[in-house]
Amino acid sequence: MTQPGDPWCFNADLHCHSSMSDGVLAPAVLVERAAAQGVELFSLTDHDELCGQQQAADAARALGLDYVGGVEVSVSWGGETIHVVGLRINWNDAPLLEGLARTRSGRDGRAREMAAQLEKVGIPDAWEGALRHVGNPALISRTHFARHIVERGICDDISEVFRKYMVEGRPGYVEHRWAALADAVGWIRGAGGVAVLAHPGRYRLGDTALWALINEFREAGGSAIEVVCGSHSRDQFRRFASVAVEFGLLASRGSDFHAPGERHNEIGQLPPLPDSVVPVWSEWPEFRGRAQA
Repeated sequence: MTQPGDPWCFNADLHCHSSMSDGVLAPAVLVERAAAQGVELFSLTDHDELCGQQQAADAARALGLDYVGGVEVSVSWGGETIHVVGLRINWNDAPLLEGLARTRSGRDGRAREMAAQLEKVGIPDAWEGALRHVGNPALISRTHFARHIVERGICDDISEVFRKYMVEGRPGYVEHRWAALADAVGWIRGAGGVAVLAHPGRYRLGDTALWALINEFREAGGSAIEVVCGSHSRDQFRRFASVAVEFGLLASRGSDFHAPGERHNEIGQLPPLPDSVVPVWSEWPEFRGRAQA
């Protein structure tokens, strides 16, 4: 039976996005929302980008909210785009900044090709429409195009757009070569951070391929896996808790919040981690300090 002060009860949200990548809220506004939702430990993890970190950290400090630097690195593995979250990173680390810059390069060309494909199937002004939703033009993404398509009334929500247009074999899908898994984990560890395999239940991988991914991630120096996250079902919470135990990985928790009302994953409102796992924050001073208090 868990008790207040146990690490499993700690309201940590360690996966969120701002307008510096494909979220809609500015970093400081996102932090304010986290504090209002009762979050005790927060991390902004924008895609392949660190430019919002100082704003988020300053806002958290002003509100008395514990904050750790974060990022979500895009990785190509086994024909899939895999995401690795880095937590407790030094966001001024030069090799990390250089690696992310290389990962971001090519996004513009990919986005223009996506726009051309979408226009061919009757979605007008795809490029201009997506740009209206972009806070950071260097990080235009599928989500920005999806918001334009919803805005035009072509689809009801983001999930429908991704099913019809933004997956392999559909118009609007353009493959891109992201970072290598070992490189992404190496950049995170080199910046003093902890590498977390993000939302493993989302990947279109069978059990054998998923186990191979987790093994390779662990061998590269990855030490944690998202167990409770906004895109996992309750069955997947239990499944990946078992995976964490089996592979000796720490467990993380994050809403993967992007925008109010856009998906069913509000900041700080996820269930707690199962008490069978070791939370990634269990030895961090941010948790220790609050637990002792």
